[in-house]
Order: sequence, then structure tokens, then C-alpha cells
Amino acid sequence: MARVSAVPSSALPPKAAEVYETFAGDYGPFRNQVAVFAHVPSSVEHIMGMLIEMKQKKAVPWRYVELGIVVVAKLNECQYCVDHHTPALHVEGLSLEGIERVLDYQDHPEFDEVDRLVVEYAIAVTNTPQRIRDAMFERLRAHFTEAQIVELTLRIALCGFFNRVNDALMIDTEAEAQQALSAG
Repeated sequence: MARVSAVPSSALPPKAAEVYETFAGDYGPFRNQVAVFAHVPSSVEHIMGMLIEMKQKKAVPWRYVELGIVVVAKLNECQYCVDHHTPALHVEGLSLEGIERVLDYQDHPEFDEVDRLVVEYAIAVTNTPQRIRDAMFERLRAHFTEAQIVELTLRIALCGFFNRVNDALMIDTEAEAQQALSAG
């Protein structure tokens, strides 16, 4: 059980309540998380609203978004995010066994060159962002536009943010996410 109470969407201003319900449902089964964030309605409207908008625009292939998120969640040992994003990455073509060993990217049999690059970049952004060399950005530019690189970086960095909030506030994985994980 989370360390703070859940706030229902009905307690929020209309725009924040709309984002809350979208994030809790269509975006993914994140009701427990958004109910905690609802203590600060602007976080729901702006942070979660931005995630919804980016997903709708599909500027970055979803496989790479989910790959980056799972890598960060595994690095940070955030079970909430691993539980939620493993099924999504499985839908994007990775086996559950492949997802389990996602951090072992250099010789991963299910990864192509771009997958390996995304994993390497997610690890670098999470662990040593100040040491990322220009050569990595040249490799990224070979596969992504600058806007895609910025969005991928945002998604990776935001995952670290969400990992910390989820773990600090002990947000429980929703039953729907548990079921999707079990069905994988």
C-alpha cells in the first residue's frame, strides 16, 4: 500500500481529471500511480499529459521507448515499472527471456544494432550522463532525428524520475498490470 492516500480523479480540476482517467486507463493501468500524483494536480496535467501526448504522436518507435524504460527500471530496480513495461516490450517483439536479460545487450540474440544503441544510451543517461561522448550522438543521429533523440532522452530520464517516486512512496502495481505480466 502506498505511503500516501489515493486521490480520486473527481477531486481534481476538469483538465487534470481528464488526464488522470486517460493515464489510468487508455495509456496503461497506472491508476495507483496517478492517484498518488494527484496530490499535486499540476503534475498529473503536465507530466502525465506530456507522456500521453508523446505516445499519441508516436515520434519515436514504441519498441525503443519501451526498451529504454525497461532498461532504466531494471537498473534502478523499480518493480512497479518493470511490471508495467515488460508486457509492453513483449508486445514489441522481445521474448520474456530476452526482456529478462535486457541489460546484457552486447551479445543479445534478439537485438539489432539500434536496439543495442538504445540500451547503451539508456544505461549512459541513467548512470553517467556527464560522460556521454559525442561519438554516441553521432551513432544516434544515424538512426534518429534530433527531435527523436530529445524525446528518447526525456523518456529515459523521466523513467528514472518515476522509479524514484514509485519506490519512495511505495506505489503498488495494479492488478491489471500483474495479470498482463502473468499472461505474457
